[in-house]
Amino acid sequence: MTHEEFEIAMGFHGHKCPAMPLGYRAAEAAMRTLGVERAKDKELYLVSETGKGHAAGCFLDGIMSATGCTYGKSNIEKKYYNKMAFTLVDVENGKSVRVRLKDDFFGNMLNSPFVAQRKQGVAPQDVPAELADPLVNNVLNMPEEKFLEIGEVEAFDFPKGKGCFDTALCSKCGERVFVDKLTETDGGLVCIPCMEVL
Repeated sequence: MTHEEFEIAMGFHGHKCPAMPLGYRAAEAAMRTLGVERAKDKELYLVSETGKGHAAGCFLDGIMSATGCTYGKSNIEKKYYNKMAFTLVDVENGKSVRVRLKDDFFGNMLNSPFVAQRKQGVAPQDVPAELADPLVNNVLNMPEEKFLEIGEVEAFDFPKGKGCFDTALCSKCGERVFVDKLTETDGGLVCIPCMEVL
């Protein structure tokens, strides 16, 4: 992770913390293991095992920054397992690798002064730099084998399809919708929110 990559990822993430660069470095390891580069479109697919309400969100932002797997491109899904783990899929070649934080490292990282501040309700951007910076620098410089468990490359049968580019108006609300998310009813095509109130 270069200094420029870190700055771009931190700008995307919004604050300096150790979990975001952990995710970035974990994603770099996954891409290197698969022999792939950052996705420009949907060449990669990410299955995140993270959740919400804890450092896993920061970890996932690092993964997204590195891989180019984003919700906007729909090449990511989140399982909400509350694990610091993910599977990266090389769609073109049908290969995948699962990467996770090592158990001892994961447990010990939650004993840091940074996390102590967060537990007290201090916003991440308000944690003093003298607490955050050493942790971030440590993450940026430590050998991968100290914190990552990288699985074997495995086959992954990924269904390939084309995007939907056709639209129609919902007969209930009148809003334009991509046709793959409209349902045919006696009253015409209906979008998902309108179907929920029928």
